[in-house]
Amino acid sequence: MSSILINALLSSCHDPDTLFNTLCWPTDSWPDTERVEALTTFIDGIGKLPQDIFLPKVESIIWTQCLPLLLKVSDGDGACKGKRVQDGRAEITNAVCRLLSVCINTLCDTAVSGRVARTVLPSFQLPDGDTEEEHPGQGEGRLGIDVAIEAMSVILPTLSSDEELTTSILSSALSCIKTLSDALVSKITVRLIFTLLNCYSEERIASTLQFILQDLCSWHKSDSSNTTSPVVTGRTLLCLTALSDYLFSPAKLQQHTLPQSLSCTRPDPRRSLQFWRILQDGLTHRDNVSRKRALYLLKRCVALSEDEALEFPSSSVSSEDNEEIIFRWAPDRSKLLREFWEDYALVMETLEENQIHVVRPVLNRIHTLIQTAANDSQGVSLFHPSWLLGVYQRMFHSENKSVMREGVDHLLELQVLRRPAFALAFSQFIVGPFMDVMSESSLFHRTAGQSVGECPELGVKLQVFMVTFFSSLPQENRGPVLLQLVQRLGSQHWCAVPVLFLSRALSHLPPCPLLGPDGLQALREVLRCTMITHQVLLRGAAQCFLLNTTLSLTDVTSVTFDDVFSLLVHFRADESLRRGTPLWNQLCDWLADSEGSFIPCDRESADGTSTSTSPERETVRGYVQHQMEFFLRVPAGADQTDSVPDPGEAELLAKAILLCVDIEGRTQRRSGGEETAGVSGGMDSLFRPLLDTLSRLHTNVYLPLRKTDKSLQLLLRLLHVLSSTEDSVTVSMEVLVLGVVEPIQEFILRRLSGELQELCDVERAELYLSVLKEVVLMYSVLEWNHSKVQEAYFPRLLRYVLRILEIPSVAGQVSRAVAMASLAMTCEVAALGVFNLQSESTILLAHLSSYFYSPAPPPAPPLSLVHFNQSLLKPPTVDHVSEQGPLLQDWGRMAAHFIRDQWTCLGYGRRIGPPGPLELPRASGSLEAAIEALSLLPSGLVLPVLDFMASMLPQVALSEEALCVEAVTVSWKLVLGLSSNPHDFWPTLQGFVTMAFHHSLLELTVDQAPGLTVCMEQVSVELMELSQAKTGVFNLLIQHCCHTWLPSDPGSEGQRQSDAMFSSALLHPDILAEACVYGPVFRRDQRLIQEVQVFVERLGEKCAANTAVPSDNRDDQFPRVCVVAFLSRLQPSNQLHERLMEELVLRFLFLFQDEAISKSKQRYYSNSLQHRVKNRVWQTLLMLLPKLRGEFVGTILGRVFEAGFVSNQASVKYLIEWKMVLILVQYPEHIDRLWTCFRVDQEKTKTSICTFLSVLVHLNIIMPQLKEKAVQWRKALDVILQWCFSHNFSVRLYALLALKRVWGLEGARAEAEEGAGGLGGLATVVKACLHQAEAMQSTGNASKNWTRIQDHFFFGVFHPVRDYSVETIFYTFPSLSEVFEDEWIPPWKFEKLVDFSQSASLPLRNPVPDLSQIQPGDWIQQDKGDQDGEERWAEVQKKMTPWRLGIQEQGPELGLVPQQRAARLGKLHSALLVVASLIDKPTNLGGLCRTCEIFGASGLVLDSLRHVSDKHFQALSVSSELWLPLQEVKPVELADFLQLKKREGYCIVGVEQTANSQSLKDYRFPEKTLLLLGNEREGIPANLLQLLDVCVEIPQQGVIRSLNVHVSAALLVWEYTRQYLPSTGVKSD
Repeated sequence: MSSILINALLSSCHDPDTLFNTLCWPTDSWPDTERVEALTTFIDGIGKLPQDIFLPKVESIIWTQCLPLLLKVSDGDGACKGKRVQDGRAEITNAVCRLLSVCINTLCDTAVSGRVARTVLPSFQLPDGDTEEEHPGQGEGRLGIDVAIEAMSVILPTLSSDEELTTSILSSALSCIKTLSDALVSKITVRLIFTLLNCYSEERIASTLQFILQDLCSWHKSDSSNTTSPVVTGRTLLCLTALSDYLFSPAKLQQHTLPQSLSCTRPDPRRSLQFWRILQDGLTHRDNVSRKRALYLLKRCVALSEDEALEFPSSSVSSEDNEEIIFRWAPDRSKLLREFWEDYALVMETLEENQIHVVRPVLNRIHTLIQTAANDSQGVSLFHPSWLLGVYQRMFHSENKSVMREGVDHLLELQVLRRPAFALAFSQFIVGPFMDVMSESSLFHRTAGQSVGECPELGVKLQVFMVTFFSSLPQENRGPVLLQLVQRLGSQHWCAVPVLFLSRALSHLPPCPLLGPDGLQALREVLRCTMITHQVLLRGAAQCFLLNTTLSLTDVTSVTFDDVFSLLVHFRADESLRRGTPLWNQLCDWLADSEGSFIPCDRESADGTSTSTSPERETVRGYVQHQMEFFLRVPAGADQTDSVPDPGEAELLAKAILLCVDIEGRTQRRSGGEETAGVSGGMDSLFRPLLDTLSRLHTNVYLPLRKTDKSLQLLLRLLHVLSSTEDSVTVSMEVLVLGVVEPIQEFILRRLSGELQELCDVERAELYLSVLKEVVLMYSVLEWNHSKVQEAYFPRLLRYVLRILEIPSVAGQVSRAVAMASLAMTCEVAALGVFNLQSESTILLAHLSSYFYSPAPPPAPPLSLVHFNQSLLKPPTVDHVSEQGPLLQDWGRMAAHFIRDQWTCLGYGRRIGPPGPLELPRASGSLEAAIEALSLLPSGLVLPVLDFMASMLPQVALSEEALCVEAVTVSWKLVLGLSSNPHDFWPTLQGFVTMAFHHSLLELTVDQAPGLTVCMEQVSVELMELSQAKTGVFNLLIQHCCHTWLPSDPGSEGQRQSDAMFSSALLHPDILAEACVYGPVFRRDQRLIQEVQVFVERLGEKCAANTAVPSDNRDDQFPRVCVVAFLSRLQPSNQLHERLMEELVLRFLFLFQDEAISKSKQRYYSNSLQHRVKNRVWQTLLMLLPKLRGEFVGTILGRVFEAGFVSNQASVKYLIEWKMVLILVQYPEHIDRLWTCFRVDQEKTKTSICTFLSVLVHLNIIMPQLKEKAVQWRKALDVILQWCFSHNFSVRLYALLALKRVWGLEGARAEAEEGAGGLGGLATVVKACLHQAEAMQSTGNASKNWTRIQDHFFFGVFHPVRDYSVETIFYTFPSLSEVFEDEWIPPWKFEKLVDFSQSASLPLRNPVPDLSQIQPGDWIQQDKGDQDGEERWAEVQKKMTPWRLGIQEQGPELGLVPQQRAARLGKLHSALLVVASLIDKPTNLGGLCRTCEIFGASGLVLDSLRHVSDKHFQALSVSSELWLPLQEVKPVELADFLQLKKREGYCIVGVEQTANSQSLKDYRFPEKTLLLLGNEREGIPANLLQLLDVCVEIPQQGVIRSLNVHVSAALLVWEYTRQYLPSTGVKSD
C-alpha cells in the first residue's frame, strides 16, 4: 500500500485510533508484508495526530508487535525449507525492522532504544566453541543471529551517545566475526560496524578503528600456528577490506574534515607488523577471494604511501621499534617503488590463471622483481624478500602442474640465492613450502629431448640448487637448516621418487660437519618411517644417497658410536649396505679416518651404574668389544621362561663386528701387511666372548637362557651377512665357528627333543632351527660333520619328532608345534641334497607318507586323512592366565605355522615317496585337504600348499576335473586378494603359476578336460588384465611357459621329451601371441616409477642398491624379450616348431586383423595403444620371416599386400614395406603379385599406393634375384610413370623418387638399346619427370619435401637385407620412426637372456653401425586420405527482426520510454536487475544489453550511458537499448547503490568463485535479484564482496577456469528466466 494512500486516509479519517488498531495485528498471527508496511507509513505520519495519545501506543508496538514477530521469524527459520518461503521471511524481516526504526525515531527516546538494544544483544553472545550452525541463537527470548543483525542495525543510530552500550555491541560483533559463517560476517561488518562508524564523531571513529584493528591482529597472531589459521586469515581480510575506506584515508583528508581543535588521527595499519603478516598470508591463501582481498589491501597501502609522499616508516619509529619491517616507502624513490609494486600486483593477478601460456609471459616480471630487490643496496633494503616468497608459493599452490613446475624451475635457477642475505631469508621457505611442493612426484617426469634412464632435468637442477643454497648460507645457519630439511623428510608422507632425488641432492653437498645427534635421529626417522612402503630398488638407492650424506656431513666431534651404529642398523644389507660393495668400503674408510674424534660413549659398569669415561682415543674395536661384553651380559637369575630377545640388538652388533673386521683388514692392506693372518688374529680376539659362550651351550646347564638366545641370534646374523660374500673374512669366520659347531648342534638337538614346553618356546624353536639349518648347510662338506649329522643328530631328532606327532596330547601342544617345525626344517635341508639316499635320515623321512596317509582310527572312514590340516588345541592353562595375553595372540600364528609345516613335509614326501600316482581316493582327498588349507592359512603361508597342489593336480586332472577347477579358482582368488600386498603377492603368484600352468596341465586338450582348460584360459585372461595395472604379473607366466616349452638343441638326448612338452605350446598360442604384443600404456605415475628405476639401474656400481637388490624381471618389455628369445630357438626343420610359427603368423594376420585394429572403437593415433599393438605385430612377423616355409609365405603374401592398403602410422608402414621387400628378395617368383597391387582402383587406394612405391624404391635389392630383369624393370617403369601425374602431392613425390631410383638401374642401358627394342618416346617422358623433380629446388616447400624424402633413413642409409637384425627391428626402427622411447628394446636386454639364440639368418646386432648413427628425419610417412568435399548446408539460420512493428511505424514508438515501448509490444519484465558498472568494454556491454532485453530483465546499470552511442556497443546490442531501461551508476557510487537496493529488498548475487559459493545448477534465485557482474580482468573488487548476499559459480569441466563476462552473465540471466518462466510469461524462441 503506497504512502500516498495512507496519508490520504489520515487526512480524511475522523477516527485515527480505530485505523491504528485496524492496522495492528494479533500477537499470535503472522501478518503479511503489506500490512506491516502500512503500519510503518501510518506511524511515520503520526506527527499530524495528538502526540500524547499515540506515543504510548507506538512504544507498545515495539514490545507487542515488532519484537514478538521477529522472534517468531527466528523460530521459523529452521523449519523453513523452501526457497520462496525463505524469501518471504526475508521480506517480512525487512518490513518489521523498518517499522522498528520508525517507532524508535518517532519516540526520540534513547532510554527506549537502549532497552531494545539490550534485549537484542544476548542474541549475539554464542556459547564458547559454538558456531551459528551448532547454536542458531533461537532459545527463549533470543533472536536468530541474522534477524538480530537487522534489528540492531536500525537501533544503533540512536545509541551513538551511549558509549558503554555501543562498545559492548562492538565487542559482541567482533566475537561473532570469529565464529559465524562468512555470509554473516559480511552482514555484521556492513550492517553493524559501518552503522556505528557512520554515527560516530571522528574521535570515536579513530578509537573504534584502533580497537577493531588490535582485536583482529591479536586474533590472527594467536592462531598463526593452528590448523584454523587459514580461516582466521580469511575472516580478518574480510573485515579489513570492508573497513579499508576508513583505514586508508589520507592524513590530509582527515585534517580537512576535522575542526582545528581536534588533533586525533585514525590508526595506520601499515605500522603493524601483524597486519603485513595477514596480507602475506592472504596473498598465498588457498581461497581466491582471500587472495583478492589481500592484493586489494596491498594496492591501497601502496596508493596511500604514494599519495602521502612521506617516508614510511619514519626514522624515529624504525629506530625505536625492533620489530621486523616488511614494507617501506621512500619519497625520493617513489618511481622505483611504484614500478616494483605494479609488477608485483601484475604477477600475482596473472598467477590466478591456471594456463601456463598465460603465466609464462609474466615470468620475466619475476626476474625484474628479484633484480630490483637484489640491487637495492642503498642502506636499508626497501623490498623485503618475503614478498618474493609469496610469488613462488602462489605458483606452488597452482592447480596446474605446469605452472607448479615452472615455479619450481624458476626458484631452482634463482641466482640471487648466491647472496648470503637472500639465502638466509629464503631458508625457512625452502624447508617449508618448497619441500612441500617437492613431494609432488609428477615434477620429476622427463622433459622433451630426454631419454629413458637419464636423470630428470629437475633432479639435476635440484642437485645444483642444494649445493649453491647451502654454500651461500652463513656457516652458523647451515646445520640448523639442514636439520629442519631432514626432519621435513621424516614428518610427512613422501613418494619414492622425490625422496630419491632429494637424497641424491643432499649427497652432493660439499663435506662439512653439519649433522649432530639430532640430525642422525632425523635420518633414522626417514629410514624407519618415510621410506618403509617405497619400491625396493628406489628405497635402496635413496638409502645409498642418505648414507653418503651421513658420511660427508656428520660432525663426528658431536656424536657417539652409539649414534652412528643405531643409524647404520637401518641401512638394510639386502637393499643398500651390503658387505663388499664400494659403499661398504667407503663406510669402513670413514670410520677408520674418524676414529678418536667421536664423543666417548656412556658405559655401564658391572654394578649397573652408568659411568662416563673419556679415553684419549676410542677405537671401533674398543667400542665393539664393549658392546659384545654388554650384549652377552645377562644376570644369572634371569627368568628361564622369557620370550626371545629383540633381534635388533644382534643385527646392530653383527654389523658393527663386520665393519670392525673389515676396517682392520683394509688398514693392514694399506700398510702392506698380510691381510689373512691379521684378519684371523683380530677376529679370534673379537669373537672370543661369543665363542666362549657358544662352546658352553651343551655342557653348562646353568647358562642363562637369555644369554644362549642372544649368542645364537648374533651367530645367525653373522652367518647371514657372510653367506653373501666369499673372502678371507668368511673363511676365518667358518674356521672359528667350526670349533663350536658340535656343541651348538648338540645343544639345539637337546632343546628340540623335549625341553621346549612353554608358549614362548615356539619362537625360540624358530631361532634354533634357523641356526641349525645354517650350520648344517655350511659344514655339510666336512665328512666327519656330515656323517654325524645324517647318521646321529637328525635320526635322533626325527625319531623323537615322529613319536611326539603320533601320540596326540592336549597338554603337549607346544611340543607338537616344535616337532612339526623341526620336521619341516629337516625336509627343507634334505631337499637341498644334504642327506645321502642310503642314510638313516633319508630312510626315516621316507616314512612321512605312511604317517600322513595312515588309516584313521576305527570311528573314522578308513581312507580319511586325519593327519592333514591338523590343528593345535589351545592349552587349558592359557584361558586362565591373563598375563599371557600377548602370547595368546601368538597362538593363532603358531597354529597357522603348524599347518604350514605339515604341507612342507607333505610336499617333500611326494618328491621322495614311492614312484607313481597315489590311489585315486587318497589323491582326491589330498587335493580337497589342500583346498581347505588355503582357507585356513594366512595368505603369506600358502606356498607349501601350492607346491603340493602342483604335484597332485596332474594326477587327478582327468578323473576329478571339477575338483581341479575348484583348486585353480580358489588359488587364483587368493592371489587376487594379495595384489595390494607386494611382500606376499609375488611369491604366491609364482607358486600359483607353477601349479596352475604345470606342463602336464598345459598338455590337456579341450576334449580331455573341457572345464579345466576353460578355467585355465579364463585365469590367463584375468592374469593379463591384472598385468595392465600391475607391472610384472604377465612376466611370470610367459617366463614359466617359455621355460616349459623351450626346445633343447637339435640332436640332444632330451629331444624326444622336449618335443613332447613343446607340443603343448600348440594348444596355447594365445599366451605367446599376447606376449608378442604385450606392453600396456601405463599411467604417468607408473611410467615415472619405471623410468626412475632404469635411471638407478644405469648408475651401475655407483649405486650399491644395484648390487644388493636382485633383479626381479618386472620390466614391462620383458614378456616381449622373453618370447623373442623363445622364438629365436625355434628350428624350421622341426615340424612342431614350424606349426607353431605358422599358427602365430596366421593369428597375427587374420585373428589380429590389421583392419580390425585400425577400425576398433579405440582411437588410432600416433603412439596410441592401437598403434603400438600393430607395430609389435609386424615386428614379430618380420622376425619370423626367415624361419617360414616358402609355400606358406606364398599363402600369406596376399594378406601382407592387403595390409599395405590400410591406413597406418609411419612405423607400421616401414615394417610392412620392409617385409614386402624381404619376401620379394627371398621369393622373387611373387613379383607379379606386386604389379597387381598397382592395378587397384585409384579412388580406393588414395595415398596408400605410396607403400608400394616405397617398395619399388628398393628395386635395386630385388632385381638381382629376378628372372627377365629387363621385362620386370619395364613393368616397374610403367606403373611408376602413371603415378607421377597423380593429383596428390605425396603420391607424386613418392613416384618421382621411385622413378629416379628405378631409372638409375637400367635407364642408361635402355636408352642405348632404344633403337633395337625399345622405349620409344618413353625416355623423353622419364627425363621430363626427373627434370621436373630436380626443378623443385626453387619452389619453396616442394623443394624441402623433395630433399627430405631423399635424405630419409628408409630411402637412404637403410639396406633391407644388410640391416636385417633384432637390433634394427626392435630398437633402431622405432627410434627413427618417432615411436615413444618406452617401445625401444635395446639389444642388451636380449643379451642378458641365456635363452636367446643368434643365427646367421637372425643376427642380434647390425654388422655396420650406419643406421644407428643417424637421427630421425623430418619426413614422416602417413596415409592422409583426401578430404571430403565441402558439404552443403542442410539448414540456414534465419535472423528474425526483434520488433513487431515495421520500419514505417517505428517513429512514434521511439518517443516513448523503454518500458512504454515494450508494453506496446506486449513484452513482460522480470524483477531481475543487472549491474554492469564494473565492465568497461563496449562489446561486452552491447552483448549484455541484448541478452538482458531478450530475457526481460527489469533494467541494466552501466557506469556511463555514453557507451550507448559507441559503435562497438551498437554493433552487438542491435537496438536492444531502445527496449531496456538503462541506469548510470559510477563505480565509486556502487557501494551506496548496493546498500540502497538491499534496503529495497533485493538479494545481491555476485558471479565469483569462492570457498562458499553455490553452484548455479543448485541455486534458486529470489524473485527480486540484483546480479552484480565483475570487471573483465579483476572480477568483483574486494571491497564489494562483503556486500554480496550470495556468490554463484558456474560448474566447469575444462582447464581454462574463466568465461567471458558476457557469457557468464547470459548463463545466469537465462537460469533466472528459466526458474521464473511460468510467472513471467517469457516465450521460447
